[in-house]
Amino acid sequence: MSDLLYLYGLIPANEAKEEPLPSIKGFDGEGELFTIDVGDVTAIVCSIDSETHSEEDLKDKIENDMEWLQAKAFHHHETVLMVSKMYTIVPLKFCTLYKSEDSLKDTIEGNRNKLLSTFSKLKGNEEWNLKIFCDDKELREEVSSSNPAIEEKRKEISELPKGRQFFEKKKIDQLIDQELENEKNRICEEVHEKLKEKAIEGSVKKNWGKDVTGRKENMAWNSVFLIAEDKVDQFTDEVNRYKEELGKSGWSFEASGPWPPYHFSSFS
Repeated sequence: MSDLLYLYGLIPANEAKEEPLPSIKGFDGEGELFTIDVGDVTAIVCSIDSETHSEEDLKDKIENDMEWLQAKAFHHHETVLMVSKMYTIVPLKFCTLYKSEDSLKDTIEGNRNKLLSTFSKLKGNEEWNLKIFCDDKELREEVSSSNPAIEEKRKEISELPKGRQFFEKKKIDQLIDQELENEKNRICEEVHEKLKEKAIEGSVKKNWGKDVTGRKENMAWNSVFLIAEDKVDQFTDEVNRYKEELGKSGWSFEASGPWPPYHFSSFS
């Protein structure tokens, strides 16, 4: 039975020739990564013994062995991150496997034009992430005391008969919650659009829960940007400006990168 090929990423062949791949341990911790040239595309792979690690065995471990999964996912992330600092890379998802070299080559050939276009888009650019967090309690107090819609509602209630005031005041909390969400969305969208001006592309991703972030504040926004290398300082300076301006109102901003461009390249 032939070995499986574990694919980490695809890079331009001319870059692979200019800077050979260094010695990096592969998925099993024993063999090393190596390259397979397919015309002007080079695949970075390692071999997996299909008798020791069949596709069924790997699937079972992914679904049932959390400790193994965490260790191997970390290996994949660190390896792709290391390679991304050396080459323009189309990174592959964790545990992308091919049964043969011919199968891998056929897939690359079938996507050759798309890959070359993606290399061109990614070269000289970096993926950065921005996560925005908000202390809802702190911002809620600010919204409650300064929001025009809430002030107007309070004024309306004050002019009602005493009996009606009691019931109408209960609606204030609902209005504050609504205006809090409106304010969070307004600020996050404003920040995102401003930062997109510094980027080639930008997109919004799903927010993470507190169980993932480990923070007490809610994540209000999660976005990724593709940024030219010479614009990164402008991007981070803008993020720092928002930290300075909004930090006292319960907001915090976390920019991180550069990351492998998972969100701006695709290959199956």
